[in-house]
Amino acid sequence: RVFAFRDARWAPDPVLAPSAAVRSPQPVPLVIDNGSFQTRAGWGCPDPAVPAEPLLRFRSLAARSRGARGGASAETQVGNDLGSPEPLRWLLRSPFDRNVPVQLELQELLLDHVFQRLGVSSQGCVDHPIVLTEAVCNPLYSRQMMSELLFECYQVPKVSYGVDSLYSFYHNRRQKWPCSGLVISSGYQCTHILPVLEGRLDAKNCKRINLGGCQAAVYLQRLLQLKYPGHFAAITLSRMEEILHEHSYIAEDYIEELQKWRCPEYYENNVHKMQLPFSNKLLGSTLTSEEKQEKRQQQLRRLQELNARRREEKLQLDQERLDRLLYVQELLEDGQMDQFHKALVELNMDSAEELQSYINKLSVSVEQTKQKILQSEVNIEVDVVDSKPETPDLDPLGSEQSLEDMESINEFEPLFAEEQPEVEKPVAAVQPVFNLAEYHQLFLGTERIRAPEIVFQPSLIGEDQAGIAETMQYVLERYSKDQQAVLVQNVFLTGGNMMYPGLKARVQKELLEMRPFQSSFQVHLACSPVLDAWYGARDWAVEYMNREEGWITRKDYEEKGGEYLKEHSASNVYVPIRLPKQAPRAAEAAVPSRTLASGTG
Repeated sequence: RVFAFRDARWAPDPVLAPSAAVRSPQPVPLVIDNGSFQTRAGWGCPDPAVPAEPLLRFRSLAARSRGARGGASAETQVGNDLGSPEPLRWLLRSPFDRNVPVQLELQELLLDHVFQRLGVSSQGCVDHPIVLTEAVCNPLYSRQMMSELLFECYQVPKVSYGVDSLYSFYHNRRQKWPCSGLVISSGYQCTHILPVLEGRLDAKNCKRINLGGCQAAVYLQRLLQLKYPGHFAAITLSRMEEILHEHSYIAEDYIEELQKWRCPEYYENNVHKMQLPFSNKLLGSTLTSEEKQEKRQQQLRRLQELNARRREEKLQLDQERLDRLLYVQELLEDGQMDQFHKALVELNMDSAEELQSYINKLSVSVEQTKQKILQSEVNIEVDVVDSKPETPDLDPLGSEQSLEDMESINEFEPLFAEEQPEVEKPVAAVQPVFNLAEYHQLFLGTERIRAPEIVFQPSLIGEDQAGIAETMQYVLERYSKDQQAVLVQNVFLTGGNMMYPGLKARVQKELLEMRPFQSSFQVHLACSPVLDAWYGARDWAVEYMNREEGWITRKDYEEKGGEYLKEHSASNVYVPIRLPKQAPRAAEAAVPSRTLASGTG
């Protein structure tokens, strides 16, 4: 049960060539699931030639580099173009605050990326209707800014807003629509409990828990960094998300599951070992004595080659100097006194006796160097342990060899100056066995259930909030018994944070504890909790493509403002802004004018 981290890099999104069916006979809707974790986009077209699936899927992130000092402009990367989020973790920006888009400059970058990669080719505008998801009970200001961006910047003809979890509920409907149910949606930032009565959202009784997959990943990262402080930097958020997606599960009974993990046998059978990347080059202490001796022999050979090369260079320089001195001595013997005295001045010598002394010393030095070269050629094999490397003799005449050359030779001396061991012992009995791979492993035991448990017990991370079970019970108690019985017959689970194994059984257990004796309920999990929101939005777009219901036109935007919303089966409830009535100032201003007129008359 040793698993390696994939550390997969994101492949850049290609520029897709749209099919002709998306523009004829009229532009088809463009469906965008604008999630805080991932953005999904595709075409809502009934033609079978157009894929009925999201063509783009990328993280809702953007990073802007600061640019080079040479004057290069800053580069902005969006989504999958980032490659990997970890090197750019401190530059990443998201347009979302929790699950509400508030940074419209970053949202514009995401929409530009969508329109460009989907191949929208209309000039100066986007002439496709837009179906866009938004948060439950989205603030009017956020919708106003989004409508302003779509209508003013992109010149879209019409737009429709809907709730992602209601689109998923609409796509997975098992009864004749309209139907009722209790939708439990958990995403990257938030978890929602949404009651649906006769196909419409009851917004007054919706509840939100400010916990999701992001908080679970941060909590898991904190647990493992405290457990393995030596691998602090290697425990990244991306790897924690991979552990949550592939190795975590929800315990049906959390306390009972913790008791199971206390058993050593259960721990050994269920622990997951995550292998961190490591390098074998760090393993320097596991060399055997033979390998160490071979390494020293190689170092000694290199040292001997270095010494031989330096001796040859020294011999060549001494020989050239000796030839020069002998040539000057020949000038004296030939009687060329002028040239002889001139040469002595160049050599910085005063007399012929000094010249002869230097000739004798150089001759001795040349002979000694030749003897050393011959000895080094004969004695090639040297015992590494018993012998000590030969240090080159200093030139008695103070040759041209520099102090740096001598230091580079002497730095190898400690390698061969070790004390000789008294008794050679077997290496296996003395050297400890150290497994570097095991040192770089993360053992996942109770962390597999502790991180996802926070949506049921927020107190694990110090949050003063109710969990899913308490919030679900609170929402149900706001209805009559008959309505409660209708709602629990269709408890629907959706969202990326609902994909843990065992979560459906945990919700069934919680419902069994809170519902009356012998009462019935049904819990359903979405077919694809991550993508069903987009599929439901596409289903709605295809069905309502040629209707006016649910679409906000440009005329509606100009007349009623950007916060205006046309309700439909998967939308929020529109609550217009009601400004307090002010007293008419015209009537108050008219009273003093009349009195003034009567006084003058």
